[in-house]
Amino acid sequence: MKRFKASIIGGSGYGAAELIRRILIHPEVELVRVASIDYVGELLSAAHPHLEGRTELRFEKLEPEEAAAGCDVVLLGLPHKVAANVVPRLLKNTQAKIVDLSGDFRLRDVAAYEKFYGGKHPAPELLDGAAVYGLPELNREAIRNARLVASPGCFATTILLGLLPLAKAGLLDGSVETVGITGSSGSGVAASATTHHPVRAQNLRTYKPLSHQHMPEITETITSAGARNFGINFVPVSAPLTRGIFATSFARIDASVPTERVGEAFAAAYEGERFVRRPKKRLPEVVAVAGTNYAEVGFELGPVEDGKRTVACFSAIDNLIKGGAGQGIQSMNLVLGLDEALTLEDPGGYP
Repeated sequence: MKRFKASIIGGSGYGAAELIRRILIHPEVELVRVASIDYVGELLSAAHPHLEGRTELRFEKLEPEEAAAGCDVVLLGLPHKVAANVVPRLLKNTQAKIVDLSGDFRLRDVAAYEKFYGGKHPAPELLDGAAVYGLPELNREAIRNARLVASPGCFATTILLGLLPLAKAGLLDGSVETVGITGSSGSGVAASATTHHPVRAQNLRTYKPLSHQHMPEITETITSAGARNFGINFVPVSAPLTRGIFATSFARIDASVPTERVGEAFAAAYEGERFVRRPKKRLPEVVAVAGTNYAEVGFELGPVEDGKRTVACFSAIDNLIKGGAGQGIQSMNLVLGLDEALTLEDPGGYP
């Protein structure tokens, strides 16, 4: 018999599909209900065809307290601002641990939330430390003891993993420039004029340049990890991929820093980490991590100019797994006191 019970609120999207898939095969956690305002009364396979025959669970229209009843953990696959109205009710009226995949509780700065997410936060009193930022490679012990985990954004996860070694080693001082290329599944289930297949399949285009909502999240987190005077100029690019993100960040370090120290910083940052790897004979690439919870990181050093040396930091993840649901499952495992890698160590396919 499985030891823990879980429910999902907001269960019809792409992220929820990964949450459901991995909990269904989890040896210690039982999925007991999935709440949604779509597909009500239908089998989960109505929205997620890969689950055909795997479960008899149906989508239910439930109040948050009903969805969480008897559960040890609730995972939220809700849009921004919707999650912010649900979380206070769960905190007040249930005992369940909460893993929120939206952006509603990632920031501590209310003004930054209002600027980048547009409008007032529904529960601003919860922004000042109520949630633990759910990046295990940075906050593992805090996640273990958390009641509410704010799971990181997909771009933020990718970019942070590439820059954390420099920040932790005290080498990151000043602004960085980043280009992040992302797959179409990051845009969600509902197609729009700029995301549906005919427009995206043969196209590259930027969107929200220098104004993406993950920028303040990156700044807060990397500063807490040791970066100084940090700022980020970030340009996201949509690409004809279904899954995956590849980020290139350009940082500048003091020219006196020995080349080997950068390599040592990357090795130290991810020593013992099960889901972050630095390839031995190549630089990171999306095909190596797509369909998995793994991330790849790497770097190249440029020539010295004006007393500074450029470090190009590369990072790649699957946006729906390490950038979304997989990282949420990682945090779920931690808050339940389980091995964080449960259901997440599959290597994916190639090519």
